[in-house]
Amino acid sequence: MAHAGGFGINTNILDTNLINLVIVIGVLFWFLRGFLGGILDRRRLAILADLNDAEERLKQANAALALAQQGVAAAQQKAEQIRADGKARAAAVRIDSEKRTIEEMARLRQDAVSDLNAEAARVNDLLRREAARQAIEKALAALPGKLDDAAQGQLLDQSISNLGNA
Repeated sequence: MAHAGGFGINTNILDTNLINLVIVIGVLFWFLRGFLGGILDRRRLAILADLNDAEERLKQANAALALAQQGVAAAQQKAEQIRADGKARAAAVRIDSEKRTIEEMARLRQDAVSDLNAEAARVNDLLRREAARQAIEKALAALPGKLDDAAQGQLLDQSISNLGNA
């Protein structure tokens, strides 16, 4: 019964529908437990599948990362090898170039010495010829006054025979 003008607690179970509420809540709990439990189980399984997939992708990514790091290390090693080979090649080319330059300088110097010796020999030969020509001219100029005809003839014959022997 309700009191007029105040607030009170109704302790009559049938009047308050407490039994009906307990039955409805029990039925809802029993039906919803299977329904909500199925949804929650499916959601849990989906989350676990996503987690497993994420873990698998993490493992693959870590394996790919390790492989990439090995590739980077191999590339760095190859780059160092190429750099060392380049330096060695450059040093070898420089040494070879210096050697060829020295050899070319020695050859040019030898050619210059040879040219100088050849020119000196040519000048000596010209000087000898000129000295011989002048001596012959002087001798020929002095001979007519010193030699008589018989001596001149004998000298000419001797010169001709010397020319024939040479």
